[in-house]
Formats: sequence, structure tokens, C-alpha cells
Amino acid sequence: MNEELLKAEKEVNGLVNKLTSLREQISKVIVGQEEAIDQLIISFLAGGHALLEGVPGLAKTLMIRTLARAVDLDFRRIQFTPDLMPSDIVGTEILEEDHSTGKKFFKFNKGPVFSNIILADEINRTPPKTQAALLEAMQEFEVSYSGKTYELEKPFFILATQNPIEQAGTFPLPEAQLDRFLLYIQIDYPEEQAEADILRNTTGSVRQSVEKVLSGADIIRLQELVREVVIADDLILYVNQLIRATRPKSTANNYVQQWVGWGAGPRAGQAMILTAKARALVQGRYAVTPEDLRAMAYPVLRHRVLINFKAEAEGVTSDDVTKNLLSAIQLPSNGLK
Repeated sequence: MNEELLKAEKEVNGLVNKLTSLREQISKVIVGQEEAIDQLIISFLAGGHALLEGVPGLAKTLMIRTLARAVDLDFRRIQFTPDLMPSDIVGTEILEEDHSTGKKFFKFNKGPVFSNIILADEINRTPPKTQAALLEAMQEFEVSYSGKTYELEKPFFILATQNPIEQAGTFPLPEAQLDRFLLYIQIDYPEEQAEADILRNTTGSVRQSVEKVLSGADIIRLQELVREVVIADDLILYVNQLIRATRPKSTANNYVQQWVGWGAGPRAGQAMILTAKARALVQGRYAVTPEDLRAMAYPVLRHRVLINFKAEAEGVTSDDVTKNLLSAIQLPSNGLK
């Protein structure tokens, strides 16, 4: 029995060490942006999709491509444009002929969505009809076409980038699709020293090589380990209280009543717990702390707490609502800090 425990412990420690190596490989190319990198890895471990938002030139696409280079999985990039069609994503049927019999038949030609990692680059540059082609794949991990259902190989991730919607030529993502992204990661301008390092590292002749440190089997095993991370029942009740407080029709919080049009659903609570577990595992811990929940509250709720028109006019954001709720709702007094 002790040998089995030691073997299991060795396996877990080895996988956690690989996560450290994964971060190191990404950091070879991406200078700064540590929080965004961690949130991207957390989304991977929790088995969900991620949406990265930032103005052009902040290395959103490069960050995802670097992550894909560091894992041994199939990777495809889809450049979203106004003329992109749903068939360009999921695939289409083509007419073929059986040369032995002369009979003609339709064969489904799979599109780029049939890969492990999909980079949906500038996803808000294409109309909602094309955006909706990803809905079934994101939620059910399968694609339906012409009455047939095709399963997607796991692990499967859609990592999307978008420019802020106030920029010209963009289409806001429908709320139903936004909710299918586990995390909404915002990327801001780098700090002064980090930006200087970027300029220094990217204008010379030396290019950093990225090694593959994780396999598909490793990722699936890590996803299983994430669900085994312990979370106290008090913290689950705290998450439940926090999510319910985002709903203006059922909360006594004046701030939410004033600025929120629509609150988060149960999927937000699931996402907060899973990502908090993944954050704990990334840091080599096997139990969730309140700090894990507080850290993941922003990227989990950012796209699920919909502010009203008055809030938009006054410059109040969903992050402001989350900050207010984290201050207003008391953490459970279970001795955890």
C-alpha cells in the first residue's frame, strides 16, 4: 500500500513539475504577462476554453501559439474574418466517386475544428452566424453535420483572441457563446521594464526555441487531478453566495442593483471552483484557499456579469462589480486566510 502511495505521489509531483516547465517554456518567448500566462494554463487544466482580449500588438496570438508549441497536441489556427463561413470551421461534404463501381457519394471533409488546440484569432471579426459554428464544439465536444455527429478528440481547447469591441469592424460575441468560455482573460500593456525587455529580446538575431513538455495524456491526467483537489464545504457555500449576489433581482446589494443588468448563472460557480482547484495545483497545493477563489473571480465573472446601460455610460465595469462583492461578502471563518 505504501508503495502505491509513493508511486502516486511521484506521478503527481512529476506532473506538477511539468507545469513549471510549461510556464518556463512560454516565458522564453512571452516577457511579462505572468498573470495571463497562469490563467491560460489554469484554463487548460480545468478543461475549458479561454478568451483573451487586448488591443492589437500585445502578443495574444503569440502567447497561444507558444503554448501550443510546448504541448504535444495537434494545433490549428483559424483567422476569423467577415467573410469566413461556418463550413470553413467545421468542414463540408464533398462529392466523390468510387472508381471500382462508378457510384458517387458524399464524404465529410473535416474542418480545422477537428484538432486538439484551436486558435480562433480575432473571433469578434466575424459575424454571429459564423461564431455560432463553434457553440456545439465548445459545449458538447462534438460536431453535427448533415444528420451525423462527429466526436472531437480530447483534450480539446478553443483559445480565442479578440480586440475590444469599441474598435471598428468587430461583432460582439453572443452571451450564450461568451458563457461557454471558462475564463475571460484581459491583457494590458506591459510594465516599463518588461516592455524594454521585449524590445531587447525581439529585435536581435537570437530566437528562443520552445520544447514540448506535456503530452495529451499528461493533460488529461492533470485534468483528473484537478477534480481531486480538496475544497472545504464552507468555501463552496461562499462561492454559491458570491454567484447569487451578482443577480440584481435576488440580492440586497445596492451596488449590484444599481449597475448590473443580468447576473451570473450556476456555470459561473462551477467555473470558479474548478479554476481555483487548478490554480492550487499549479502552485503545488492540493487544497483550495480563499485566495484561489478571489484570484479567479475576475476572469470567471468578467463575461458573465452583464452591466446595464447606465453602468456603461458611467464607466462601471463587471470587474468593479466583482471587486465590490469580494469586499462586501465575508469569507467563511474556518481559520483559512
